[in-house]
Amino acid sequence: MSVATVEHFVHPALLYRDDQEYVAGTVPYIREGLAAGEPVAVAVPGRNLALIRDALGLDAERVLLRDMAVAGRNPGRIIPTVLLAFAQAHPGRRVRLIGEPIWAGRSDTEYPACAQHEALINAAFTGRAATILCPYNTDLLDPLWIEDAYRTHPVMIDANGRFDSVHYDDPVAVAATFNLPLPDPPATAATIAVDFYGLGAVRRFAAGQARQAGLDPARVEDFTLAVNELVTNTVRYGGGSGRLAVWTDDDRLICQLTDRGHLSDPLAGRLPVAPDAPTGGRGLLLVHRLCDFVRVHTTPAGTTIRLHLHR
Repeated sequence: MSVATVEHFVHPALLYRDDQEYVAGTVPYIREGLAAGEPVAVAVPGRNLALIRDALGLDAERVLLRDMAVAGRNPGRIIPTVLLAFAQAHPGRRVRLIGEPIWAGRSDTEYPACAQHEALINAAFTGRAATILCPYNTDLLDPLWIEDAYRTHPVMIDANGRFDSVHYDDPVAVAATFNLPLPDPPATAATIAVDFYGLGAVRRFAAGQARQAGLDPARVEDFTLAVNELVTNTVRYGGGSGRLAVWTDDDRLICQLTDRGHLSDPLAGRLPVAPDAPTGGRGLLLVHRLCDFVRVHTTPAGTTIRLHLHR
């Protein structure tokens, strides 16, 4: 049966070795969706985006094309701002997407958040009429990352055809395996205590650190707003107090907040919130949108959230 006629969520991984296999695995998939009248979106890194655009020719005008290295630099914002945003823009219709969040050049630091994202797509799209194809370059990516693709995708596609993954597992359970502890901030990090009475001081501290790190005024504002959302959540839901550390590393400004709260919902910050929804649930969502990279480690004993902004 064609994936275009299936009435549930389909999430295959495309295993490719070179440009030829990439185009052969993506372009017919896109054209099949167009022929079926499905809205189609492609979010892949720039070089691969150019391959698809050139191969599609005039059909490229009928497809939403986005550079994943920009739209999905932070894996935590891909589900709400790329995938679900496209699906919700076409209510009542089956949508077809290509999303490539894991590419050669992703760092070991970024990878756990990328793998969590791939697992949680399955939870976020449960019951939705959508197909999301995720390409993996088997020649350039870490072999362990390819093994993880078998755990996060129920269906695999390679040059020999399509087959079910025998290693696919519960998405929440798989995502939990990448809920890894974060290292302590360096001894040189600037720190400040967080509590209800000091929120103004924390905001001033964050803005000062961002300016000192050389961020432009707009990014200083983004950083300060992201920190404000985190510390407000700490006061409301994270035990009332915590500690904030800020430092620079090469071309990045990094901030880490530790408190006694627990993020029990694995999709926290990854699902869009309706404008008329009750207050709450927007803080971490906004943090993901404002920052270039976000890592979270949470247990019943406490939560650590680390933010990265490029300088």
